[in-house]
Amino acid sequence: MPAVTEPKLIAGNANQPLAKSIARRMSMHRGMSVNLVDARVERFNDQEIFVEVFENVRGEDMYVIQPTSNPANDNLMELLIMTDALRRSSASRITAVIPYFGYARQDRRAKARTPITAKLVANMIETAGIDRVLTLDLHAAQIQGFFDIPVDNLYASPVFALDIEHNFRGQMDDLMIVSPDVGGVARARELAKRINAPLSIVDKRREKAGEVAEMTVIGDVKGRKCIIVDDICDTAGTLCKAAETLMEAGATEVHSYITHGVLSGPAVERVSKSVMKSLVITDSIEQGSKVLGAKNIRVVPTAPMFAQAILNIWGGMSVSSLFETDTLVPIYEGLYQRS
Repeated sequence: MPAVTEPKLIAGNANQPLAKSIARRMSMHRGMSVNLVDARVERFNDQEIFVEVFENVRGEDMYVIQPTSNPANDNLMELLIMTDALRRSSASRITAVIPYFGYARQDRRAKARTPITAKLVANMIETAGIDRVLTLDLHAAQIQGFFDIPVDNLYASPVFALDIEHNFRGQMDDLMIVSPDVGGVARARELAKRINAPLSIVDKRREKAGEVAEMTVIGDVKGRKCIIVDDICDTAGTLCKAAETLMEAGATEVHSYITHGVLSGPAVERVSKSVMKSLVITDSIEQGSKVLGAKNIRVVPTAPMFAQAILNIWGGMSVSSLFETDTLVPIYEGLYQRS
């Protein structure tokens, strides 16, 4: 059945710039103004979160844009409370647009007497009344199975492929895609296939938690421009050490393409001082002036992809079409020109 109402967007405080960019991009696609629903999401003096929606949302198809990034607990509670406000205001369907899904790294019991927090968060999201989830590069694909509602997991690799083809034009034969650990091989292989590049792996061994004792490069990177691919960069310790290991193994340059720039603690300083020529991240997490001012860190937009995904969900069309690089070329019109 065709949709009878327009999609409506509402955003918490986690990433207002991305929410506004999605609204602008949807306005371009629709040929009409798409604005964020007027609402206030604020805190009382004791830090309790309060939400008030100032527009009528009865019967509307609502999209709540809210990554659960740092501070993860505050942003998660904002998402849940906004959902409750919309549900009690008789919204017909609520989709949580979570560009960065916090707690995703706690997706299994690594030791005895530990939680599976990603599953707990999935339960909370469903209980709050969310009907479906739209996210980007889940840390573990099986998290989709933690939900009993539809989950659309977009991938950054098609956008990264466009960016690489644009910025390494004429140098594509020199590229080598690198996974920074064995667990990320599938993600790195996916991007390697898209740009027809060979794949290498950095095998890391730990003597104790938090310390990387030894790194070994699997594959010949000598004379190659290496591109490290991963989903999350937190403190950047492993990433910077992997870059050093690759340079020692004969790589001519090292670049990194990471979906979610958590970049906590000393991360920005480490990246700035590292041998990496560039670190490319998406805008799934709002970055401060420290990151935006770093000379070798660059942010690529996800708003065009999220805007199209929202429109496809609203119109009952395929979201998996956005997994293809060719599909994203017109969506990213003007930003990347393919030869």
